[in-house]
Amino acid sequence: MFRVSEPASSSIDKDARIAELEAALAARDTLIDTLRHQLAQLRRMTFGQSSEKLALQIEQLELALEELEGEAEVADSRTSERAPAERVSPVRALPDHLPRAERRIEPDAGSCTCPDCGGALRPLGDDSDEQLDIAPVQWRVIRTVRPKYSCRACDRIVQAPAPVKAIARGKASFATLAHVVVHKFDHHLPLYRQAEMMAAQGIDIDRSTLAGWAGQAAHLLDPIVSRIREEGLKAAKLHTDDTPVPMLVPGKGRTAQARLWAYVVDDRASGAATPALAWYRFTPDRSGIHPQSELGSFTGLLQADGYAGYDKLYQGNGIQEVACWAHFRRKIFECHQTSPTPLTTDLLDRIAGLYRIEEDVRGQPPDVRRRHRQEQAMPKIDALRGVIDDALRRLSPKSAMAKALAYGRKRWDALTRYIDEGMAEIDNNIAERAIRAIAIGRKNWLFAGSKAGGERAAAIYSVIETAKLNGVEPQAYIADVIEKIASGWPASRWDELMPWNWTAQTAPVCMAA
Repeated sequence: MFRVSEPASSSIDKDARIAELEAALAARDTLIDTLRHQLAQLRRMTFGQSSEKLALQIEQLELALEELEGEAEVADSRTSERAPAERVSPVRALPDHLPRAERRIEPDAGSCTCPDCGGALRPLGDDSDEQLDIAPVQWRVIRTVRPKYSCRACDRIVQAPAPVKAIARGKASFATLAHVVVHKFDHHLPLYRQAEMMAAQGIDIDRSTLAGWAGQAAHLLDPIVSRIREEGLKAAKLHTDDTPVPMLVPGKGRTAQARLWAYVVDDRASGAATPALAWYRFTPDRSGIHPQSELGSFTGLLQADGYAGYDKLYQGNGIQEVACWAHFRRKIFECHQTSPTPLTTDLLDRIAGLYRIEEDVRGQPPDVRRRHRQEQAMPKIDALRGVIDDALRRLSPKSAMAKALAYGRKRWDALTRYIDEGMAEIDNNIAERAIRAIAIGRKNWLFAGSKAGGERAAAIYSVIETAKLNGVEPQAYIADVIEKIASGWPASRWDELMPWNWTAQTAPVCMAA
């Protein structure tokens, strides 16, 4: 038998092609890792009025990364078809709380006889595999039937009382109300889009009807919102921030710049077991009277930006200002982006060093954090202050860099207060994260239709974000709680319904006496 040998040039071309493809795959993987790293860095930065470009960058990076990862998965799957032994897939367990539906696949020949010899088969074990599946959203109608009975002796008619309805003479259940508000305010789907999605399934519900349902849900949640605020004002430390929200001016066909304020309690980073919570307030403008009146009874640490409207709160002895290093760093970083210098690089590196110290004590109790900061961070802060003071003597007062440094030096006491307050944080990112949902959502619902609409949004945000801070799924929580409240849940037991105490297996609905 003759064997035709492959030409040497063909073998060389094949090896070169393989090397070229391997290099392309390596470059692709490197690019994906780089984009993931950049995206993680951007997500760690704050979301606020000054970071609209940052939000756009994140969206663009996410789209680019989705495309690359999709192409990589297709390419890898094709490779695995040719060489399955070389592909190693990560094994991730699917959540235990999900319901399981078992599909059993028996051999083609049945489970009784051997396909080769016809002998009897005996069980040997099985192989199993799990996949994440989804059933389409399925609307249903709950028909409530209340039989009537009459007494044979006295003719009295006996019938169970009608259950409370989410909407008087309405057709929506409590679960439907929860679905509408969570999809609008947490999933950022405006009501007209929800109406279109329902219409596609043959359910003709007008957008105005959905708006009425959302209003009723907000009304039922009022006691929860009030209780969240009451608990928040008792805290020893608050984070606050605000974001612009366009509000439609009635009769003028234009919008005015209203505000949504976030007030957040979250002391988990200092080892506290107290519940995390957030409440929101809608105001028609950014006047300082709004936070001043909202926090009139609060005493403790207030972490906020440098907005002058907070200044009156700090004039007494009840509230101490804790400034935000992320804001100060951002001003330096903006100068660094425009014209990087050894000074901007050095300052950013020094501030990064302060953040690395925080990583070592995250989750530790306040006394441990205070001691560690005094030992590790205080010397770095003293050195940083010397560099800033020296730079301010050399820079023109009108330069952007001088203004950025002057911003920090003016608030130096507030910036460094976290050193001696173990409960305090180095920045105000807790509040800025609470604003993120609003910053994303307003792109979809565009504006508040009125002051009442803005206040309704603030109330629903308060419940949804507090639920999420406590690891509670908002839709299930709201559906259960508004039904209990509508059914006459006693005010003496409000605490049982708060997100930090609620579980899906709470006591059944209790009718008021």
